[in-house]
Amino acid sequence: MRRVVVGPPAVVLYGPPASGKDTVTGALARADGAFVHFRRLKAGPGRSSGYRMTDPRTLADLRRDGLVVHGNRRYGAEYATDAPELDRLTAQGGIPVVHVGQVEALTALSAYPAAWTRVLLWCPRDVTAKRSADRGDPDGDARLRAWAETYADLEAHPDVLWSLIVRTDHTSPGDAAELVRQAVNGKAPDRFGAGHLLRGVA
Repeated sequence: MRRVVVGPPAVVLYGPPASGKDTVTGALARADGAFVHFRRLKAGPGRSSGYRMTDPRTLADLRRDGLVVHGNRRYGAEYATDAPELDRLTAQGGIPVVHVGQVEALTALSAYPAAWTRVLLWCPRDVTAKRSADRGDPDGDARLRAWAETYADLEAHPDVLWSLIVRTDHTSPGDAAELVRQAVNGKAPDRFGAGHLLRGVA
């Protein structure tokens, strides 16, 4: 499938919990300072690292004004990807790297005028469990439920295509980051399906 490139470059990383979204984003930023982690807005409990913490009223105001590109709820909190922050980062010449965990977010983000590179980061359930335990997540069971939800999400959307698919249990963060950088610079089209993941790495 040929991707229509409109606007500045941007990256969306999709994957289950502990698939390496933070780690690969960090490697990307170290390799090329143009790549910037898009810190989503968050209102609610849980970790604050990697987010711009706010309150439900602020999120409601942004939604009312049509400034939320995509929003979702998970782990008892509310999250939002907002257009003003995307505008700010791209205006500064940055390449936003947005983390998502729902296929519906891909459709929502495509409405924002950027040349999106879609990247699927994947790891099996047991890898998510080990990584979650190793980093001390207090909600490990919820992370595994989210892994199952991500798997079911992909299974329900077999026609979704990706610019790049990376098995992070087989690929180092540095190598994964280089693959993403090459996909962005090469304006890789969305052409890879995820069916083999569903057949072989649960």
